[in-house]
Amino acid sequence: MTLVNDAAPTAVRSTGRKFRAFTAKHLDELTVRAGLSPEQRLAIRAVATVLPFRTNSYVIEELIDWSAVPDDPIYRLVFPQEDMLPAEDVARIADLLRREAPRQEIEAEANRIRARLNPHPAGQLQLNVPTFGDGVVPGMQHKYDETVLYFPKQGQTCHAYCTYCFRWAQFVGDPDLKLAGDDAYQLRDYIAAHPEVTSVLITGGDAMIMGEPVLRRYVEPLLELEQVESIRIGTKSLAYWPQKFVTDPDADDMLRLFEQVVDAGKNLAFMAHFSHPRELEPQIVHDAVRRIRDTGAVIRTQAPLIRSINDDPRVWETMWRTQTRMGMVPYYMFVERDTGPQDYFAVPLGRAWEIFRDAYKHVSGLARTVRGPSMSATPGKVCVDGVLELAGEKVFALHFIQCRDPELVGRPFFAKYDPEAVWLDDLKPAFADRFPHDDLEYAPRR
Repeated sequence: MTLVNDAAPTAVRSTGRKFRAFTAKHLDELTVRAGLSPEQRLAIRAVATVLPFRTNSYVIEELIDWSAVPDDPIYRLVFPQEDMLPAEDVARIADLLRREAPRQEIEAEANRIRARLNPHPAGQLQLNVPTFGDGVVPGMQHKYDETVLYFPKQGQTCHAYCTYCFRWAQFVGDPDLKLAGDDAYQLRDYIAAHPEVTSVLITGGDAMIMGEPVLRRYVEPLLELEQVESIRIGTKSLAYWPQKFVTDPDADDMLRLFEQVVDAGKNLAFMAHFSHPRELEPQIVHDAVRRIRDTGAVIRTQAPLIRSINDDPRVWETMWRTQTRMGMVPYYMFVERDTGPQDYFAVPLGRAWEIFRDAYKHVSGLARTVRGPSMSATPGKVCVDGVLELAGEKVFALHFIQCRDPELVGRPFFAKYDPEAVWLDDLKPAFADRFPHDDLEYAPRR
């Protein structure tokens, strides 16, 4: 499978076979296929004891180029790598697995490692979960005035997990780390009590892991609210299981639900995660995209910039051009968040901006809807606009795309250039003693 800038995507055979998931218990047999040694396979199992692993037959048979493993980008996208965690942590877990230690001992060690990985960045549990009525609203986040996120409890998994996933804490089986709710009417009532809310993002996990009857239970109450202008669905299903919209038993019913949202006068925004052009090649993806767009939904595309997977401007240029040709709208390039194996996957901000710029300058205006590189940090979404010389000093130019304080949105600010910086917290203000967001006060919404 080759990466081509100008030709139409290579058609890979479509498949209508039944979904089959593979989890950590299958890792040994799968990594044998990769030609890894017993010690390498043990190290990978050790990493998968700390971070979640799940993939499926479509990804394994249709997307991974096994002749290029372990360097194949899709393999690296879904399979743990032995150096994703500090060597001493991997060695401790591997030793426990080797001597078949009790499950409780292994899990205790895994939990100690997880606690150091910032499982909930940007104040997800401390700052973003609102209170309403008698207490917190389970499964909800309300960070920006106009947007509410909701995590249905039935959507707390995915068709496959990405190794870089910033929501990894949702999948490790610890209820204290999960965001999950199951009361669609509490969600509706909260929004009705907050007229500033105009957009709802149903996310997870992956919202599209749910069947149509379950998703409908969460969507239909929102259609009663005139204030809701858009309903977004966060998903990587188009990349990892496009059969959801073509051959699955409830595919037609799901598309009819999308039509119902559009007919109700709402913008249905299908927030599709594509991390690499390979995910766009199979014909079934093109079929699924066409069927979704035929409902009146808009497909917007986004992904983080990930070292060793897509840290190449040609990859992003190809993705954006292909997505535009297919009728999708490039939306965001994210910076890898400060959680999980960030040290392994992060790209320095200066290099991230170069990759974005070098891809952006070769696409048409239709693809320049994309924004980035963007950091979803505690105060808001911060975009790196460039690196420049001002008053004899090399600096980053930045602005807030979204902010907890709307008055800071769109206002440029500057940080001293740091070639090693990978996150907002690594930066120091330039031409000032403080950043404009340093004085923000954080408190959960009520």
